[in-house]
Amino acid sequence: FHMISNMDRIKRCNDELKADRPTLEEIEFIHRLPISILVENVRSVHNVGSIFRSADGFGAKKIYLTGYTAHPPREDLHKTALGAEDAVPWEYIENTIKAAESIKNQAIQLVLVEQTHNSQSIYEMDFQFPICFIVGNEVTGVSEALSNEADLHIEISMRGVKQSLNVSVAAGVVGYELARGYLAKKI
Repeated sequence: FHMISNMDRIKRCNDELKADRPTLEEIEFIHRLPISILVENVRSVHNVGSIFRSADGFGAKKIYLTGYTAHPPREDLHKTALGAEDAVPWEYIENTIKAAESIKNQAIQLVLVEQTHNSQSIYEMDFQFPICFIVGNEVTGVSEALSNEADLHIEISMRGVKQSLNVSVAAGVVGYELARGYLAKKI
């Protein structure tokens, strides 16, 4: 049996990754991107936890949890979020429309992630920041009432037989694409 040394491996081990990770105290001093997420009526606690992890990864400013979406503190949410719920600022607002109005009153563009008659591909957009994107229920998507509040409608291009992604996957795709676009503008 041959032990693999640090010089022999390509992948970084978990301890190396953890050593580079900021603490919760240090995260306060890391610049957050002007990208937030409004989550409406997502029924799976695991999806909410995954949204927190992606939001932490791309540097989201805030997550707004609305309707019957699960919110911290919850052990089952923590199990998926792995502490990201403590790192990403979040707020629970039961009334989704009031949450949308509050966001818009802060001069934040509200962007619907949904396939609508007016939606455009996320890859063909030139976004203006700050921005808050909306994701919704796993089966019914974003409600018609909340859809009407959005300033812009975008969709993720689908090339296969399926016409949608899991909500937490969609939130990660959109979050990272917006982060890429924002950072490209700052260069």
